[in-house]
Amino acid sequence: MTFDEFGFEPQLQEGIHALGFETATPIQEQSIPVIMQGLDLIGTAQTGTGKTAAFLLPLIQKLMTGESKGTVRALIIVPTRELAVQIDQHMQGLSYFTPVSSIAIYGGTEGFVFSREKQALTEGSDLVVCTPGRMIAHVNMGYVDFSDVEYLILDEADRMLDMGFYDDIMKLVNLLPKTRQTLMFSATMPKAIRQMAQKVLRDPVEINIAMSKPAEKVLQLAYSVYDNQKLPITQWLLQGAKDRTVLVFCSTKSSTKILSRALHQMGLNVSEIHSDLEQKEREDVLNRFKSRTLNVLVATDIVSRGIDVENIDMVVNYDVPHDAEDYIHRIGRTARAAASGIAVTLIGPKEQVKFQSIERLLGKEVHKGEVPTQYGPAPEYRAWKPRK
Repeated sequence: MTFDEFGFEPQLQEGIHALGFETATPIQEQSIPVIMQGLDLIGTAQTGTGKTAAFLLPLIQKLMTGESKGTVRALIIVPTRELAVQIDQHMQGLSYFTPVSSIAIYGGTEGFVFSREKQALTEGSDLVVCTPGRMIAHVNMGYVDFSDVEYLILDEADRMLDMGFYDDIMKLVNLLPKTRQTLMFSATMPKAIRQMAQKVLRDPVEINIAMSKPAEKVLQLAYSVYDNQKLPITQWLLQGAKDRTVLVFCSTKSSTKILSRALHQMGLNVSEIHSDLEQKEREDVLNRFKSRTLNVLVATDIVSRGIDVENIDMVVNYDVPHDAEDYIHRIGRTARAAASGIAVTLIGPKEQVKFQSIERLLGKEVHKGEVPTQYGPAPEYRAWKPRK
């Protein structure tokens, strides 16, 4: 299905064409008609499936054709600053030729930015994309008016609950009119998400986009190691990485910092990204990585879904991802189009159960490489047995 078939306004179509959009992805093809009909929706879809445009396009259409009241009419709540920026950039591109206004509101910025956010909230911006904590800070100041909000979108709802934002989300939801259209997107659908959906959505249409398996050209490899072997083995893996683009994921800020320093000492052009950095620093690091002036990026799990970079040569999971779905998403950043790529995971003794769940999801065992003898003996990996 092409984007011309949805019946969008000409100004919106102009933005779609300018960005080179032609054929809708499955999540877009299924979601856009539902949203255009004004129905609530709960969608299960991974990042990278096109879900941002799936809700932004009908939202811009509705905001264009509805009555502008000089107040906030649509609210998008997301877990991280990076995702807020990413959605705002999509919004600016798609709505460029339309009169629809928008602003991204997130923490970690300088004081004058807070003032600009306040101005947008008080004078009215059609659409606001925000992180929960930052918006709560504005709400507590007493000038936020959500009485005209017609549309609420909760994006990456599972990640927001993982990060402990449930109370903040419900506080914001309770400030909104009861008669509104609500959309919820989540990569996974655990019981807690379903319970929240029952509280904030009305008779939602459910759309489930099956998670795509990794591209065949992704060479998947894993090493069963002791925790103290992870650093030297990562250095060994990246010995010849000066001409490759590499993304490394760690589970903690401390391991991110230690690994980044160690790789820098090897002469690699490396930087790190985690929640201790100011927003401007994080944006600068991401821009350098996207432009290939930086070729190795070490990132924490917390920002992993907000890193939207394609054509990566190698992904290294320094720690096993908490969710099997996150593994699929991460290694999907490599081997795009006709390219090939490598995805390597280091499995600590306490992480074997988590990696077994990943292999169950893949439906196969990931090949285990042999740890070089100079790093000492490694723990045996207890392989899972497929059900007969």
